[in-house]
Amino acid sequence: MKKYPLKLTYTAKTALWAGKRLKEEYGKQSELEKISETWELSVRDDEMARIIGGEADGMTLAEYFASCGYDCVTPSFKVGDRFPLLVKFIDAEDYLSVQVHPDDAYAGTVHNDSGKTEMWYIVDAKQGSKLVYGLREGVSSEDFAKAVSEGRIGDTVQYVDVKPGETYFIPAGMLHAIGAGILIAEIQQNSDLTYRVYDFDRVGADGKKRELHVSKAIDVTRPYSEEEISAIRYERGKVECEGELLANSKYFKVRRLAQNGTTKLTSAPESFVSLLCVEGVGEIVADGIGYKITKGDSYFIPAGMGEFLVDGKLTLIVSEV
Repeated sequence: MKKYPLKLTYTAKTALWAGKRLKEEYGKQSELEKISETWELSVRDDEMARIIGGEADGMTLAEYFASCGYDCVTPSFKVGDRFPLLVKFIDAEDYLSVQVHPDDAYAGTVHNDSGKTEMWYIVDAKQGSKLVYGLREGVSSEDFAKAVSEGRIGDTVQYVDVKPGETYFIPAGMLHAIGAGILIAEIQQNSDLTYRVYDFDRVGADGKKRELHVSKAIDVTRPYSEEEISAIRYERGKVECEGELLANSKYFKVRRLAQNGTTKLTSAPESFVSLLCVEGVGEIVADGIGYKITKGDSYFIPAGMGEFLVDGKLTLIVSEV
């Protein structure tokens, strides 16, 4: 099976906080009235991306890996392994729940799953939009647990104002929530473990409040200093690269490529490359063949494909492991 740039389908989801921007501005098609998330690079049993175009048209990514060779992910990837990343768009018309994710050790013990460290790139944000981004300075894990039991979680969380183009790195165990009016590109470990600790007393279509996971959230929530976050975010170093380096953690390397022209990139044998277009239009050129890419598109570049060009006026979030 040939290695070439693979354009991907997506899985659309909805939630209480969903908006309409992914449908109206990014061309995402769904029977859902509102879309909360589109899972763009997803290799999961119930949310499996398929390939659009070329020799592998219609195949799932899992089928492509089996046909092309599992080294198109990483040299050590093999059948049965968990695909390492999950890449999404998230449109928050309203606040998400205040939540936290476990680390690998806790998730492995309690759920036989992996933890979830993630990164948010702010694609767009209305003026005045905010995130819940960790605990306030000086608030301990014990302070947080006490506040939760007394119904005053708002006293413990840190709110930050956000604007387009910013990046926020969220290690496992860090309390967080996306605020209203924010559109995000999310790069994360391939895990869907979320512990909600507060959901603004909202009710769903069934008239019931969504489940909370307070005890588990208290188990894993911890304070982080800016220095600790930066150390985890750049654990593998602040290396030089084409574009702007956004993270180089042990789980993923992410950069932003904003260009008006042509850039040469390489898919090395060590890792696949994910391209998520957040703005503009252009073309990926590999082996003399052009593949159109426009705002909202997601491409998987197999590991070891070699050099390729990105041409046009566009902004890409480029992710590797």
